Amino acid sequence: MPESVFFLSVKDKTSWFYPVPAIKLTRWLLASLFYLSYLLAASAYSAVDTVAYDNVHIAVTDTEAAKQWYVQYLGGVEHDDGLVYFGDTYIRFVPADTIQPSAGSVIDHIGLSFSNLEATLANLEGSGATLTSPMREVDGLFKLAFIEDPWGIKFELVEDPQWPGFHHIHLRVDDPTTTLDWYEDKVGGNRERLKGRLDGLRYGGVWLLASRRNDGESLISSAQSAIRNVAWEVRDVVPAAEQFKQQNVTLISDVRPFENLRYAFFEDPNGVRVELLHYEEP
Repeated sequence: MPESVFFLSVKDKTSWFYPVPAIKLTRWLLASLFYLSYLLAASAYSAVDTVAYDNVHIAVTDTEAAKQWYVQYLGGVEHDDGLVYFGDTYIRFVPADTIQPSAGSVIDHIGLSFSNLEATLANLEGSGATLTSPMREVDGLFKLAFIEDPWGIKFELVEDPQWPGFHHIHLRVDDPTTTLDWYEDKVGGNRERLKGRLDGLRYGGVWLLASRRNDGESLISSAQSAIRNVAWEVRDVVPAAEQFKQQNVTLISDVRPFENLRYAFFEDPNGVRVELLHYEEP
């Protein structure tokens, strides 16, 4: 049987030839190539390189009025880019001809956290918002209340000092566990239980939560509703979008430039629009 050799180096710089049967070497190389292929395949289907949860788009009939309302009544901060921020997460208002309430959508509501919920609700009196669920304190969680803004967008307002500002996005789906598995697989995040009670994914200080829809309830896609999307900043949207396409995630809009960023839109299995984006260097 013919033999092949390895050349080996050691710390004392001596070396030697070690005879290895060619068939064993071939098997070793094939096994190594197989393992390398496995690692590459596993890497290709891991979560994209996520930086942070980034934004949400809200459709309203008057974008300027909405900006002013969110600043005055919800404490948002409008930056020079015209976006309204709650901490590091922002709301982009997009114009719509008619009001599309968020009720009945797969994105059920947005959660905002305040240091004094009672004062926030007092400030909302006479603002045009509708209080749909009065303030109450849930044991083991926090104080909370539900409102709809003048454009029909549902908010859960909470008093959670641990996670201030933009607190969470809450989905309504057929299978919450499967949905959270899907997002964990695609965009990562820390799989945790909010206050030890609510299963979710945490991205810094922003949570993605999901609850089961009511039996027989038909929910519309987020593209048809006031709350249009969920969005993550990634290191580079080009390979991230390509990875999504390789995983057969439904493509809505391929990578495009817009102002200081590049973005792509996809849709999850429940009909939630998912935006991936990165910011260009100035």
